[in-house]
Amino acid sequence: MTVSLEVSEGVGTIRLDRPPMNALDIAVQDRLRELAEEATRRDDVRAVILYGGEKVFAAGADIKEMQNMDHTAMVVRSRGLQESFTAVARIPKPVVAAVTGYALGGGCELALCADYRIVAEDAKLGQPEILLGLIPGAGGTQRLSRLIGPSRAKDLIFTGRMVTADEALALGLADRVVPAAEVYEQARAWAGKLAKGPALALRAAKESVDAGLETDIETGLAIERNWFAGLFATEDRERGMRSFVEEGPGKAKFV
Repeated sequence: MTVSLEVSEGVGTIRLDRPPMNALDIAVQDRLRELAEEATRRDDVRAVILYGGEKVFAAGADIKEMQNMDHTAMVVRSRGLQESFTAVARIPKPVVAAVTGYALGGGCELALCADYRIVAEDAKLGQPEILLGLIPGAGGTQRLSRLIGPSRAKDLIFTGRMVTADEALALGLADRVVPAAEVYEQARAWAGKLAKGPALALRAAKESVDAGLETDIETGLAIERNWFAGLFATEDRERGMRSFVEEGPGKAKFV
């Protein structure tokens, strides 16, 4: 199996396993979509880790496979490619990318679908599609520019250069840089803590931020207002407020 979903203590790990570089061919893309949709449905998955293993996150698309595709074939396939990554981005639960080795091209775009990125000290990230006479096609022109700003995104996309973990951190492409041996462990700690949180409130927070970024501020505030008021109908809100009043902050146990 080139991509798997393993669930433990509320945390689902979507693991790429296509040695040696986790190249994202069509089969991997389709399997990613299936598992993202499964993680979305499953109540026992409360947070998700994207992980490529100890050596490499994903070095990009399968170039040999793409080389044999003409314009007509890619017109058809490009939608499926984007839909696979969008399924990951729309998982309504906290998602962290645990990045080791290379996250290039489609690998970088997959990391962009996460809410948070923990990156190994020796990792390299980038969008090198321009070196093939192409542009990013799995959301890179859109998600990267929204994350780090248009001019910084254009620099990476125009040049195709790789950035180190430290530069990725400075750009905002990485959120935390740690020794390679600690990447998955720290991603697990991040996801594990959130897996114990209020699931509906976390979903509301994620959807409010993501949907708000796609619209004007008045519409964004309306999205936030509706989610905020709606959470007053949940048991978690009752538990959280009761615990705060009776025990102080940070001690509530959510369902």
